[in-house]
Amino acid sequence: MDRGAPPSEPQRYAVGRMPLAVVVVDRSGLVSHWSAGARQLFGPTRESAVGSPALDLLPVSGALAPAGEYAAYDGGPGLDGPLTGRTLYPTAGRARLSGPGRARVDALWWAYPMAGPGDERLIVLATDAARFAEDGEGGEGERGRRIAPGFAPHTEVPGADALARALPELLPGLSVRDSARIVSQLLDLGYPVLEFSRHDRVPVIPDGAAAQCAEPGRSAAGAGADPPYAAVRERLEFLNEVSGRIGSSLDLARTVQEISTAVVPRFADIADVYLREQVVAGEGFLGGPPDATTLWHRVAVEQAGEPGRWDDPVPVGESLPFPEHTPFFQCVTTGEPVLVPRIDEPMAAAIAARFEKRDIRPLINGRSLLAVPLTARDAVLGFMILLRRPGRADFTAMDRGTGAELAARAGLVLDNARMYTYQENAAGTLQDSMLPQAAPKGAGCDIAARYLPATLLGRVGGDWFDTVKLPGARTALVVGDVMGHGIDSAAMMGRLRTAVQTMAALDLPPARLLSQLDALAQRLGESSLATCLYAVYDPIREELVIANAGHVPPVIVRAADGRGELLELPTGAPIGVGRVPFESVTVPVAPGDRLVMCTDGLVEVRGEDIAVGLAALCESAAHPAASMDDACDTIIRTLRAKGGRKDDLALLMARFNGIPEESVASWELTLEPAEAPRLRRLVRGQLRSWGLSPLLETVELLVGEVVANAVRHARGHRAELRLVLAGSLQCELMDEDPTLPTLCDAGPLAESGRGLRVVAALAREWG
Repeated sequence: MDRGAPPSEPQRYAVGRMPLAVVVVDRSGLVSHWSAGARQLFGPTRESAVGSPALDLLPVSGALAPAGEYAAYDGGPGLDGPLTGRTLYPTAGRARLSGPGRARVDALWWAYPMAGPGDERLIVLATDAARFAEDGEGGEGERGRRIAPGFAPHTEVPGADALARALPELLPGLSVRDSARIVSQLLDLGYPVLEFSRHDRVPVIPDGAAAQCAEPGRSAAGAGADPPYAAVRERLEFLNEVSGRIGSSLDLARTVQEISTAVVPRFADIADVYLREQVVAGEGFLGGPPDATTLWHRVAVEQAGEPGRWDDPVPVGESLPFPEHTPFFQCVTTGEPVLVPRIDEPMAAAIAARFEKRDIRPLINGRSLLAVPLTARDAVLGFMILLRRPGRADFTAMDRGTGAELAARAGLVLDNARMYTYQENAAGTLQDSMLPQAAPKGAGCDIAARYLPATLLGRVGGDWFDTVKLPGARTALVVGDVMGHGIDSAAMMGRLRTAVQTMAALDLPPARLLSQLDALAQRLGESSLATCLYAVYDPIREELVIANAGHVPPVIVRAADGRGELLELPTGAPIGVGRVPFESVTVPVAPGDRLVMCTDGLVEVRGEDIAVGLAALCESAAHPAASMDDACDTIIRTLRAKGGRKDDLALLMARFNGIPEESVASWELTLEPAEAPRLRRLVRGQLRSWGLSPLLETVELLVGEVVANAVRHARGHRAELRLVLAGSLQCELMDEDPTLPTLCDAGPLAESGRGLRVVAALAREWG
């Protein structure tokens, strides 16, 4: 500064960088924001200061008073509260701070009244006067008395925009918009300066680094020579805060967003996150260390200011390789953070030249860069580009260490989310491959089904449904639920479903099938339990045979009155308990009746009796609908609208149509060769009566083959041939031999063994 310059000459300002305490007081006179510098200068921690009366913490007697009314600087209406003064302009002063166990501090302060939106009504800037109490003419005391805080119009102060750039960093917890609004009002009221004489004024610029490194009661000049105790503490506070904000979910996208928003704007102005494509795709293996061909997927960008600009060169969601000889490539190949304190224009041009058809110079030119790898289990999952804009302090070696620690914690959280996504995808693929596509029609019945995964407990569970065609134009209807979630439950579900299909093909009665399924679960040695409902519909006899293994009872909706009711069945024990009996129940059904089978995820609500859900199921199942699909959708929409259901669910609905007597023809026969001509004659007459003459030749051949097979191989003397016309023509021969016929490998010279191959070739389905 030029102290001897006459008043007529233009003043030349020296810039005073000082550690500033920043305190925000709301309209009620309570502290709403308390910077790290305020903690170091005044003593109280942020946790104890925020929400406390400002009068108890701040020695700014010219701006605060015990009672009264505070007026905004624009002369607007006052606000009730402990703020007072009716000051139309900001005020400044100095105060002596002292307390038990601490040295006396001479503080300088500036108080700015706030107006406009938001609760902020007073901003206080303060610093330690000892920062400028140098030994010199007049001694420290005289020198200190000559320093006075004041204000100057920002138009008279060179470089006044430095406050707009630096002060937001010292406004803890405020958004970028609120910080910009506050700084704009401060500039309108006057730039803070230090006055040493009538003409010597030093503009004040907040020195964030000095504020972090200065210990309470120690001057900034002396703090630089000692270990940066406060800076380390600030770093630990930041890392602790970040750790508390990330990892709240195992969703990969949400985890990435939490990581990027945790560092902006407190640590960086821009956070750009890239992940390997295998991580984004949920693959379990990364395919070796990264190289110049590795594709990196831009998953998120968080920025303070300049919205929209950063998506121009590399939009979010796009993948690209990062070329060699760039800081980014060095970061992912070495697994270590890369620090570039300031990227000048030649360096920005050199880096951008290595990217084909992408001009990234606007992203990096003039900025401080820190690239940190996101690693876990010695594998690089991705990396984060952190940038600070021009005017903000460059990244330092300490910031590099902070970034490394931040990346290590973020990498672990990301890896957990990645492995969860991988397991969920694998289990989902396994489960999707096992769930059947229910045929819309069975013999004498219409079928519709729905499966909905859980939304909160993971989308993979052990619920399943199935339909199996049985001899005699019958249809087996199955709904089951393996307890638990995840890939283990899905695998167990696949085993049980396969076993049910196999045993259903053997035409085991429902109760016996569940007993065999329970025995199989015991032999597998699985600890999982499962519930199951197995029903067999016979459209000719118009009856339903059903058995239950600890499952939710089904609902039957009678066509006669349209009412839904729970079928009363013996509950039985879940599959896997072992050595428990099961019982079948025969229920007569009429054409138009509907059976609704579901898992407990549809009717069970936490904190509510399941009887309430079952009653709602009966009511919604009875609601008329245009189609079976509409009926299923109505049930799910009605029951899930209540909320509180967090389990996956399966729903299977069957409408029984029956098969009329005139569509069934049967004949008893004795297992003698002479029966074949008689049966062929009877079959020809029945097909002509049904208008199926084009099928005569094929059906005669099929009937002749199956009768010859029974005469040759079956035990016993009696058998029955039946033709059923239900959508398609089914030809069935039932004898007393429990052994099912099997295909034979007949050689070229063999005289027999080709009959069932003829059947398999001519019939659409055989088994």
